[in-house]
Amino acid sequence: QVQLAESGGGSVQSGGSLRLSCPASGYTHPLNVMGWWRQRPGKAREGVAATQRRNALTYYGDSVRGRFTVSLENAGNTVVLEMNDLRPEDTGIYFCAAAYEWRGFNAQGWDFWGRGTQVTVSS
Repeated sequence: QVQLAESGGGSVQSGGSLRLSCPASGYTHPLNVMGWWRQRPGKAREGVAATQRRNALTYYGDSVRGRFTVSLENAGNTVVLEMNDLRPEDTGIYFCAAAYEWRGFNAQGWDFWGRGTQVTVSS
């Protein structure tokens, strides 16, 4: 059974940085896509950043492009999200997710989810 375990959330002031990490375990077939979603208070879950192991392509939500960077570590088993220039509107629960194939930021197209880690940005 695939398990995703997020770490690195916390509280930071506006303009600060955080690094989220999520190792994947228990998979028997390669997970081509790994990425991050978030759910902000009162809003629907949204895709933040993702990357494909097969071709190293990366994808970002419009609100984080240029501030967040997604990457793979540990031979592609861990997805990392570097978040810079954080803003209060980035506050929310951040979920690690994985999929066998890239189908865009459509939640139904992702196969596995972590439990989430809280990120709080104060002004």
